[in-house]
Amino acid sequence: MKFTQYFLSMRQRTDRSGIALEWIERTTGQPEHEVLQEDGRIRRWRRIDEADGRWLRVVLLEDGVTVHNAFFDRGGPK
Repeated sequence: MKFTQYFLSMRQRTDRSGIALEWIERTTGQPEHEVLQEDGRIRRWRRIDEADGRWLRVVLLEDGVTVHNAFFDRGGPK
């Protein structure tokens, strides 16, 4: 997986450091929901059973490969 510097910085936060890279890879590879943003970035969501079924949102750059952000989304896909 490829990551932006922003992702690597945000990963240091305590609320995001526990997000397993495996969960991010699973969400990017097998999303349950996907939205293309106006700026070309891609939002993908997947429920993570190991995290009590919470929705993980992963934001990819326009290339569809580089992870820009990943966090648990309180409301799920929108």
